[in-house]
Amino acid sequence: MDPITSALIHASRTGDLPLLQEIIDQKTDLEVRDDKGYTPLIIASYNHQLAAAQLLLQSGADVNGKDTGGNTALMGVCFKGYADIAELLLSHPHINLDALNGNGGTALMFAIMFGRNELTQLLLKHGADITITDNRGMDALEIALQQGNEQGLLLLKQHLSINK
Repeated sequence: MDPITSALIHASRTGDLPLLQEIIDQKTDLEVRDDKGYTPLIIASYNHQLAAAQLLLQSGADVNGKDTGGNTALMGVCFKGYADIAELLLSHPHINLDALNGNGGTALMFAIMFGRNELTQLLLKHGADITITDNRGMDALEIALQQGNEQGLLLLKQHLSINK
């Protein structure tokens, strides 16, 4: 990894805004990847660096950028439980709310699987598709059942009944 990419990744991970801005000002490619295939936006989001994620998005980072497993920043925050960053990502006009990772999973499935029910509500409010099935043929309802996420299951069922 070249020194600029390394510094960009580090600044995204730690939320070093002055360094991040300096690198952005050099017209650096914001879609570079680290050794694991993570973009700076994915790294900032996964490490709960809200201001860094916001700066990256304002500077043109791809809100739908994927790592080598096909995971997006939104999927990462749904795994981790960062509602503030999820709100930021969901407010982006080009967000693909129902993007699929390499296993056919969606951000909603991550929220359900890991019991992040505040994020489940947020994703449903923004129109997440409950009917998508992953590579195992499971949808969000089936994942909620499998995981014993009773509150998530209730949220999904309420959403379905309201949107009939």
